[in-house]
Amino acid sequence: MSKQITHTVRVEFGDCDPAGIVWFPNFFRWIDAASRRFFVQCGVPSWRETEKTWGVIGTPLVDTHSRFVCTATYGDALAIHTSIPEWRAKSFVQRYRVMRGEQLIMECEEVRIFAGRREGEPTSIRALPIPPEIRKLCG
Repeated sequence: MSKQITHTVRVEFGDCDPAGIVWFPNFFRWIDAASRRFFVQCGVPSWRETEKTWGVIGTPLVDTHSRFVCTATYGDALAIHTSIPEWRAKSFVQRYRVMRGEQLIMECEEVRIFAGRREGEPTSIRALPIPPEIRKLCG
């Protein structure tokens, strides 16, 4: 069973469209931040450090599915609950539930990989096997 980490976001006026509703790309920005925060809270070092030790430069997104249930507006405090329900050889599923109190606002599942630099092509990446140390830290 994976750990669950909660990241809180306060919706600002500038996060909303003219109708006062959170502009949908902001949810993906917050979720991306919650993804990294998940690893930090589990004790995974910075990507700069993991590149030195395991060759991991980050966890880029390769697939996403989301469902918006109701709107949010400025002044709302949103709790983003993040977990990893499925580990694969070179990828994992990260689940997010965005809540305002007990009310579900949005839910999302992403598939991400552990990426490293491709040998001989430093600007190209490749999927790496998930380091067991990282998997252990994340539950």
